[in-house]
Amino acid sequence: MDGPGLVRRVVGGVLAVAVCGALSGFSGGAERVASARDRPAVPEAPAVVRRVSAPAGGTVSWGRRVLAGVGAPGVVGPAGMGHPVRETVIKKKDPCARAKCVALTFDDGPMGSTGRLLGILAGRRVRATFFLVGQNVVKDPETVRRESAAGHEIANHSYTHADLGRLPEGKAVEEVTRTQDAIRLASGVTPVLLRPPYGSTDKRLASIARRMGLAQILWTVDPLDWSDRDTDAVERRVMKSVRPGSVVLMHDIHATTVAAVPRIIDRLAARGYTFVTVTELFGGDLEPGGKYVRREP
Repeated sequence: MDGPGLVRRVVGGVLAVAVCGALSGFSGGAERVASARDRPAVPEAPAVVRRVSAPAGGTVSWGRRVLAGVGAPGVVGPAGMGHPVRETVIKKKDPCARAKCVALTFDDGPMGSTGRLLGILAGRRVRATFFLVGQNVVKDPETVRRESAAGHEIANHSYTHADLGRLPEGKAVEEVTRTQDAIRLASGVTPVLLRPPYGSTDKRLASIARRMGLAQILWTVDPLDWSDRDTDAVERRVMKSVRPGSVVLMHDIHATTVAAVPRIIDRLAARGYTFVTVTELFGGDLEPGGKYVRREP
């Protein structure tokens, strides 16, 4: 074998090995890129919702955990998950923390004059709280649906307007339960407020309300509209007694009371009052079984 031929064959072999090695390396790199691209994404951590204690001002805060990037400020990992998350806080506003609020409440309906009252409230963009008698709900479920659809708060006032504080426990439970069921069937709403008729309550009823998830709501201002069917007297007594944080008791079953509502709303609005539901008045911070009369400044 001649020398030049041998040299050409050796050089050719070296080049072939080098080219193959390069191709092999390129192929491996492409394989690694494909692996990174096709790798399944890390599953997102499920949302976790928790309640945060309300501060002294009454604002209710809620926390929600959401997926965040690794290394983001404040990132933590929930126990047992291995997923990086960041905690954010969503605050539920308390409209009465600074505003002059008043809650207008109406008992004993629905009745024939309730429809007129709903029109008055709608025209002035005022929301109220209706404490309903269960047997009246059964007779007129459509009005209950109207109340709920308009954004008013629907609450329990017993089934037959019974004196719950004097009834045997079984009867009191039946009165409250039947009303809860009637309201839920009529409107889809489950009340969280109970107003005992006549304001009659005791430790036993408080225990029943606690078990059923109902806060007991009494009142601050009573214009005695049920006794004196006098529109001017109702207006005068409300305006004389109302203060920021008041719960005003009226009865939409009396046409004389409904006639006083437009002037009451207009005069209170002129004094800078904001009209809210009972739950809004107390910033959503109502304990089942507790008894509430007014919101303190």
